[in-house]
Amino acid sequence: MPESVKSRVAFALLANTMRPVMNLLVRKQWEGLENLPRDTGFIACPNHVTEIDPVVVGHFFYNQKIMPRYLAKASLFKVPVFGSALRATNQVPVERVTSGASASLTAARVVIEAGGALIVYPEGTLTRDPDLWPMRGRTGAARLALQTGAPVVPVAHWGAEALLPRYSKRLNLFPRKTVRLRVGTPVDLSDLRDQPMTKSVLDTATERIMDSLTDLVAELRDEKPPAIRWDPAVNGQRATGRDFEQPRGFDPIRKIKQDNDSGQRREPKHDGDKQNGTENNELA
Repeated sequence: MPESVKSRVAFALLANTMRPVMNLLVRKQWEGLENLPRDTGFIACPNHVTEIDPVVVGHFFYNQKIMPRYLAKASLFKVPVFGSALRATNQVPVERVTSGASASLTAARVVIEAGGALIVYPEGTLTRDPDLWPMRGRTGAARLALQTGAPVVPVAHWGAEALLPRYSKRLNLFPRKTVRLRVGTPVDLSDLRDQPMTKSVLDTATERIMDSLTDLVAELRDEKPPAIRWDPAVNGQRATGRDFEQPRGFDPIRKIKQDNDSGQRREPKHDGDKQNGTENNELA
């Protein structure tokens, strides 16, 4: 992607600061580099297990001479110093209101159409799964892929959570950790691209993205993933924020039964009725 002088300088300053630190803190094993598209823009979808994931993934892409562009919450752009760094490196702010969401989509298109890599966490936040497996995905990455035609490339990593556990404030420096990262083949969404963007289509695309990502994580962990993907809503957890654990007295079995009873009483809707559904502005 063509870079402005300001962007190149900002990336160079960040890289010269962070790369020596990351090289000191962790050993890295990068695999599947041949799966990175080199002749077109694409959407990269990593798993999300710790707050330093963007540094780990950004380190990888920068070393491949691909400038990492993230979808980031618009509120982060208002944080002193950090927000300036985001703006200087042309990161993409995500707004929740309709007008802001349209601007986010336009900015995302610019990155992709210029041949760059747009990094979207399909879970939308750090996983709530107790064992750190990828949880239920949100439809933002699928929506962007279907709207832009960009390929979706799953990027799994494992090991960063040992350096900084989820939502921890303390690094575990010793012994030195190893972070493995594996790039998968693009997710096949070809049969969905010409269909109306209904909730059913978005859910199907999202499941394919999450399945591909989970398979890669399982390979890195050499473990079998859960048969059912973790869903914060089913388990009484908040979708965002550090304080997401189950409220006292929560009964997940009762919650499932209540949801099923509610679904049976609700009038069914056709997919076409949900084409412009409640997640229409969800980009991350």
